[in-house]
Amino acid sequence: MPNLKTGTIIPTPEEDAAITTAAMADPDALPLTDQEWTQVKPLVRVGRPRADVTKERITIRLSRDVVEQFRATGTGWQTRIDAALREWLSHNSPEPSNNQ
Repeated sequence: MPNLKTGTIIPTPEEDAAITTAAMADPDALPLTDQEWTQVKPLVRVGRPRADVTKERITIRLSRDVVEQFRATGTGWQTRIDAALREWLSHNSPEPSNNQ
């Protein structure tokens, strides 16, 4: 038996039978059939919705003052860094480095 909180009252078998009988007599609270259980879906999905385009997790070293200024803008600062890099790419064509 699992550990129960202090003060938990477990019904006797007779009380449990009376509770079950009362519940089964309630037309608004009938148990689901096996077929109904197969159609049950979660009410809410946990977490944020899946994005159509996912981002790649990387490690990048940036100047401390740059990171501090972006962080100071609040939630979404990493997205703003991504937008700044995307903006730079729209105006520049990066050359491959020979220092690989």
